[in-house]
Amino acid sequence: MKLLWSAKAASDRKRAIQFIADKNVGAAIGQLDEIERQTDLLIDQPEIGRPGRIDGTRELVISRTSLIVIYRVRQKPKQVEILRLVHGAQKWPPKS
Repeated sequence: MKLLWSAKAASDRKRAIQFIADKNVGAAIGQLDEIERQTDLLIDQPEIGRPGRIDGTRELVISRTSLIVIYRVRQKPKQVEILRLVHGAQKWPPKS
C-alpha cells in the first residue's frame, strides 16, 4: 500500500507541530517522529485504526500524543489516504 497525505492533513500536521515547537522544539520533533512512525504502520496494516465516525473512514489514535489521524483505505489504487489530523479534544466530525 502507498501512504498519501491530503493537503488538508499535511496542513493540520504542520500547524500542530508548529504549535508545539513554539513552546518546545524537542517535543515537536518527538511528536512528528511519533506521527510518522505510527502512520507508516498503515502501509502494511491499514485496518489497525478503529472504524471512523464518518462512513468509509478509520481513525488511528497516535499514542503518546493527543492526536488522531482520520484516514480511508482505497483498494484501487492500493493506498491509505490520510484525510485529517485532529486533536483529541477537537469536535469531530465538524457540524455541516
